[in-house]
Amino acid sequence: MMFRRLWDNKQFVISVSIFIIFLFNLPSLSAAFTQTERYNFQRSIVDFRSRLNPSYMKVQRKKTKYIIVHTSELSLKTTLRVVSKGKHLRNGRRTNGGHAHYVIARNGRTYRILDKKYVADNAGRSMWNGDTHISKLSIGIELVGHHYAPISEKQYRSAGILIEILQDVYDLYDRSVLTHSQVAYGLPNRWFKEVHRGRKRCAKNFVRTKAGLGPTWPYDPDVRAGRLMADVQLSEVFYGQHKIDPQPDEANVISRRNTAWAIAGEDYDSTTTVYKFPNGRQYTGDQVADEVGWNRVPAKTVVRLNYESRFELLKDNGIIKTISNGITAWSLAGKSYDHETTIYFLPSGKIKPGSMINDWDDLPAKTRLIIGYQGPYKLNKDRTAFRIAGLKYKDQKTIYYLPSKKLLSGNQIRDFSQLPIGTFIFLPTTL
Repeated sequence: MMFRRLWDNKQFVISVSIFIIFLFNLPSLSAAFTQTERYNFQRSIVDFRSRLNPSYMKVQRKKTKYIIVHTSELSLKTTLRVVSKGKHLRNGRRTNGGHAHYVIARNGRTYRILDKKYVADNAGRSMWNGDTHISKLSIGIELVGHHYAPISEKQYRSAGILIEILQDVYDLYDRSVLTHSQVAYGLPNRWFKEVHRGRKRCAKNFVRTKAGLGPTWPYDPDVRAGRLMADVQLSEVFYGQHKIDPQPDEANVISRRNTAWAIAGEDYDSTTTVYKFPNGRQYTGDQVADEVGWNRVPAKTVVRLNYESRFELLKDNGIIKTISNGITAWSLAGKSYDHETTIYFLPSGKIKPGSMINDWDDLPAKTRLIIGYQGPYKLNKDRTAFRIAGLKYKDQKTIYYLPSKKLLSGNQIRDFSQLPIGTFIFLPTTL
């Protein structure tokens, strides 16, 4: 009888709806990590607060509603410098730092940049569920890496523990954890006539389940309320029935669907965004409009983000490429960066295939690499260059590594009889 009255009065439906919403917002009833794991993690955090720009004004946060996850789009060294000391803006000015509370390196090592009680300028122009200025309501976590490259398992583990600890401190649900690409919004531009989602792309590759998190919101509340226009790609990534999971080597390459905006967001025309055309020519974002025209940027153009160093550093020397400040292994080798056939020549003289490198954050500048190679084959009295490489021993694609740490292509060597014993030869896998 009571059930019938509830149904007739529509109270039953309402009661069930409220109960479902309640369950959907409940935090996890059991912690994913043990107290020992949490304790050891907290002890291992590197205190980087002393490196904070002294000009950054510390303001205590009045309320904490969100945890915002970012990908830094930079190497570890540059990430730590930028979030602590500040970054260059297009108008020539520099910020005062304080852009994150925590940084998590690819090996899982976690750095505390700013005490969690203070506001970190991590979200910029942002909005979520009607809340604006998300920086004032959130804790920012930077994952070292790019939005078009996989996040490491060690990063996910550290992020999972850190997020769980912060959720307990501030009584936050899993839906309170969002990515920067979810909350950032942009002003009208050539792609959008109104204010819109999609200003940032960072952390759109963040897989919540790998950090022990439940699902995100099933929709964008600001788009649904008409406050913002939707970004089609991000809507499919976060709220679509079929998740977009582009291959890493395609995610930062221009195509009919993958525009400059889809890859770089508001930084598409920045001086720190570089476009490498299929013919090898390179332009910074601010050069494209005048020298090429955005409608003439060809397919298969590679987009590289956050290059604060001199433009000349971007010019690799053909087959043999060099890691320098702002140019990472991922930037040069794409998804092949950790393959056995990508060979790294460290300044120390050590030679390592990508599959043998564990800590990509500590890969030193001036490390050289070749992509798609097998070897090394050691030259000695009985094994000449010809015996090792055959008719290809003089080929441009045959690489010689001399005991002096010099790397040469076969076509650069004039007298092969003068090659010192102990020279290593590397052959393309296609030979």
